[in-house]
Amino acid sequence: TSKVPQTTQIMEISTNEEKVFTSKQVVDDVKNSENITPANSTHSTTTTTSVTNFPPLTAFQHDGEEIQFRRIRVPNNRKAPLRKEWKELCEPIVEHMKLQIRMNPKRGQVELRTSQYTESPGALQKGADFVKAFLLGFELKDAIALLRLDDLFLDSFMVTDVKMVKGEHLSRAIGRIVGQGGKTKYTIENATKTRIVIADLHVHILGSFKNIKTARSALARLIMGSEPSKVYSQMKIVASRHKYIY
Repeated sequence: TSKVPQTTQIMEISTNEEKVFTSKQVVDDVKNSENITPANSTHSTTTTTSVTNFPPLTAFQHDGEEIQFRRIRVPNNRKAPLRKEWKELCEPIVEHMKLQIRMNPKRGQVELRTSQYTESPGALQKGADFVKAFLLGFELKDAIALLRLDDLFLDSFMVTDVKMVKGEHLSRAIGRIVGQGGKTKYTIENATKTRIVIADLHVHILGSFKNIKTARSALARLIMGSEPSKVYSQMKIVASRHKYIY
């Protein structure tokens, strides 16, 4: 067998030692780089950032801790019903809306105001709409829906705004709106899911925006002289559409 020269063996051993040394040096450099934190970082990786939780503002804080007022005038024909149902009227306003209410007999107005216990910023406006709806002639069970639902509104107009009628023509226009025994009014209410109050020349409608628009157009056609039978047929179509949608 041929023998390998001694010089070649020494060279191979030295190259192997250099490879082992360089590999160990690379591993040590990687470990050291993982342990070193950046110089410009102010927090270590183990620290956690704390998030501040702000509680929601109440209506009293939202208004800058100032008391807000609303005054609603009481018509003469609604003073007796207001006196009779005063307790039922105040209960949802005080308990649910957290508002303060009183009757001012000198001014003939119902006064509402916020307090430190009022939670919702829109509670005062809802309470004012609720009292106004009752004073316009709506029943208490219908007016209380304004406190529970956000998409209900009040709309009012006069018969003379649609058509300038006087004397017997005015009474006939109002008669067409009401119908015999209130049949026409009830038909429009049931078809459009609204509530209608007719007080002298004023017509008040309670409902959603789209339903108020439909009911108002039907009432306008009756004032202009359309026959109730035509309005009935149109209300049947509207009722079927609402039934399909809801």
